[in-house]
Amino acid sequence: MMTILIAPDSFKGSLTSVEVARALATGWHRGRPQDEILLCPLADGGEGTLAAIEAAGGWTRQHATVRDPNGRKIRAAWLRSADGTRAAIEMAEASGLSRVTPADRDAITATSIGTGDLIRAALDAGVTSIVLGIGGSATTDGGSGLLNGLGAATVRDAGTCDLADLDPRLTAIHLRVACDVSNPLLGPTGAAAVYGPQKGATPTDVTDLDRRLERFADALDAAAGRRERDTPGAGAAGGVGYALLSIQDRFASFALRPGIDLVIDATDFAARLARADLVITGEGRIDAQTGFGKTALGVALRATTAGVPCIAVGGGVEPEGIAALAEVGAIAVPVVERPQSVEQAMAAGTTPIERCGERLARLIDLTKSTD
Repeated sequence: MMTILIAPDSFKGSLTSVEVARALATGWHRGRPQDEILLCPLADGGEGTLAAIEAAGGWTRQHATVRDPNGRKIRAAWLRSADGTRAAIEMAEASGLSRVTPADRDAITATSIGTGDLIRAALDAGVTSIVLGIGGSATTDGGSGLLNGLGAATVRDAGTCDLADLDPRLTAIHLRVACDVSNPLLGPTGAAAVYGPQKGATPTDVTDLDRRLERFADALDAAAGRRERDTPGAGAAGGVGYALLSIQDRFASFALRPGIDLVIDATDFAARLARADLVITGEGRIDAQTGFGKTALGVALRATTAGVPCIAVGGGVEPEGIAALAEVGAIAVPVVERPQSVEQAMAAGTTPIERCGERLARLIDLTKSTD
């Protein structure tokens, strides 16, 4: 009998990490029904982070009325720990691209105010520690909306910023921000240039947005007494990273960390890893980007450090991804069973992942029988 830890990310655009983990477990049980399986779905701080953390247990889903990227009132979820002291917040819940249809996207006016609303809801509940995932945003407002949601008076386009009325309860909050990008706020590698087109920005919009962000940054720098526009991660979430870096002195403690690190901490991954004989992780594509700190690599590194073998499954697997995982002692295995388009693979649901899990179990069974 073995203990198998299944800790994948989502297959983005297709399946959540919870669905992927359950599918792998179903398949593994077919091949080796005697094994104990530990599920630990993961995420990188973007959409799906709440679901991954909630699945680990010990959290209660809460709801708050917030404003979406277009300023409309919506209901958004956040998580509160069983002891009431911690919160997990996903920016995508309030200010994400998934909150607006392609026809409703407005790269110029989209606001992050709803994320500020969510943080205030957590403050109202009395938490003292917040994990905030800022992936998947629809906004490029430099975090001016978020600051307004927290009580500040900012007008991005007028280049004004007054932090006098920023919520004083922030001084009791330990904030950890899940951020997987190192972009600065401005310029050719900044928030507008790199991520604006994904949010509906035209080339003209990108130029306009960068100009507006610079004007706002001049005002926030002066108000906060800091200059964070060039700090790695300032360009995250359309500049929300910059706004939070700028007011970091207002928190009891503050850290900008890779999303996978924070989610692993929140899901009690380490305790599960200590019990495991084998780790199975995975993500939609195992490719060159895997080597830059995506979930599969983060899990593989921890498994190797703990002396536990690791297999990473991918909807698509490329040589660069195989090499990146091999460097840390993990093996990449494709889910795909025949030549097909990405669209066909995404439409196949969980069945191929279940079959992949079963194949892996039978392969392990074969190696055990030949020992």
